[in-house]
Amino acid sequence: MPNWLLNQMQKAFRKKDLHQIKLLNQCWFFYRKRFVHNEKTSSH
Repeated sequence: MPNWLLNQMQKAFRKKDLHQIKLLNQCWFFYRKRFVHNEKTSSH
C-alpha cells in the first residue's frame, strides 16, 4: 500500500470518518486491481 494511502487511511480511522474510509478502501482495491495485476502480467 502506498504511504500516502496508508496515512490517509490511518487519519480516517482516527477520526472515525466512515465516508473517507469507504472511499479510501475503494481507491485501494482499484489501485491493487490496476497496478498489482499489471506488474504480474508484465513480468512474464
